[in-house]
Amino acid sequence: MQKLLITAAITSLMIGCSTSPTGRSQLMLVSPQSAIASSETAYLSTVTELDSNKQLITDSAWVKRIQTITGRLVTEAVAMHPETKDWKWSVAIINDANTLNAWCMAGGRMAIYSGIVTQLDLTDDEIAQIMGHEISHALANHTAERMSRAMVMSAGLSAAAAVTENNQTALSGAALAAKFALELPNSRTAESEADRIGIELATRAGYKPEAAVSLWQKMQKAGGGSQPEFMSTHPSPSNRAKTLGELGAKMIKLNPTLKPAAVYPIEIVTKA
Repeated sequence: MQKLLITAAITSLMIGCSTSPTGRSQLMLVSPQSAIASSETAYLSTVTELDSNKQLITDSAWVKRIQTITGRLVTEAVAMHPETKDWKWSVAIINDANTLNAWCMAGGRMAIYSGIVTQLDLTDDEIAQIMGHEISHALANHTAERMSRAMVMSAGLSAAAAVTENNQTALSGAALAAKFALELPNSRTAESEADRIGIELATRAGYKPEAAVSLWQKMQKAGGGSQPEFMSTHPSPSNRAKTLGELGAKMIKLNPTLKPAAVYPIEIVTKA
């Protein structure tokens, strides 16, 4: 009986195929719109927790730097994908010196940890590569794909919500899936897509494409005998630096003078 309920829940969620910005066919259990709604719930929960722990950075230097870099990237993201102009673009700068991580949920809600900037001594160009990569996961609907995997893994909760038709339970389950999706590793295909889109965003925004290579070199050195959290959800093949270098050589043609993009008015989250 339980198996039948789980199957019914998954079947009811199945919406068919969509296409990523690179032309790849994507089979999802949740729609991009549902991923955005669920991500908002998960993001607000995360921000509330960070605020209560006094982990949201409000220092003006940090705010101006991250707002400028991500704002320029978002300008190009919206230019390439006009439908994202209505996204609630925002960034939480998290005070955590020991965590090397950054992410972007569906709908443009982002976070970057202080540790990845300070430990790796990142330049603006390298920060742009990180955030461009993360924004690209959202543009390519990778959140919805990872949520689908997360919902399959927690199918029991989804089935219960579907059978009882309890909207609150369903929302909680979807929000949980959105939050859990951040911890799941991306597929190699998704990573390649985010690399391709991200380095283009950064170059169009006026940041050096070669910074993608120096960033990953720093990340690998920081790992030492262990794996930084960022790389645990971003599997890195051995030839990634080489591939990024080849991409960079092509992308520079899109903005040879690296003319800076305008700064999109994104929100820096300083309180819940």
